Amino acid sequence: MVGPPRPAYSDRVADDLMPTPARPRARRGYALAVAAAGALLAVCAVLPWAGLQATSSLIGGGVASDVRGVDDVFGVYALVAGLAALGCGLAGAMSRPRLAALAVVPGGAALAVLLMFVTESGGMRDRISVDLGDLLSIEPVIRAGWFAALACATAIVLLSLLALFRRS
Repeated sequence: MVGPPRPAYSDRVADDLMPTPARPRARRGYALAVAAAGALLAVCAVLPWAGLQATSSLIGGGVASDVRGVDDVFGVYALVAGLAALGCGLAGAMSRPRLAALAVVPGGAALAVLLMFVTESGGMRDRISVDLGDLLSIEPVIRAGWFAALACATAIVLLSLLALFRRS
C-alpha cells in the first residue's frame, strides 16, 4: 500500500521555518522619557533655585547667597514629585506604557510647587530689594536650577499626556 505522495524533506522544513506574524510590541519610549524627566527633576531639586545678590560698581564686584531647592519645603516637594514621576515612568517601561500617564499628577504638583516657590511671601529671602545707585544694589534673583526644574516638570506633564494619548 502506497499512500499519497508526501512533500520532500526540504519542503517540510521550509514550512516550519516560515516566520510567524509579529505580535504588536508596546512602545516604551514615552515611559522611559517620563522616567528620565522625573530623575532630572529630582536632581534639579538640589540645584540653586534662588538667591540674594549684592553688587557694587564702586568695587566692581558683588557677592551672592544662594538657596538650593531642598533648603525650602517647596524644593522637598519637588524632589518627592520627581521621584514619584520616576517611579511611574519605570512602572510604565516595565509593564504597561500607559502607567506612565499617571506621572501627570506629580508633574502637575511639581509645576504648582515651583510657581508657589516664586509667589509665596516667605520665598526668595523675603524679596529684599535695595538700590542705592552706583554705591550698592541688593536684589533677589532666580537661579538656573529653578528654570531647569520648571522645564523638567513641564516635560513630565507633556510626556505623560503623550504616553496616554499616543497610539502605541
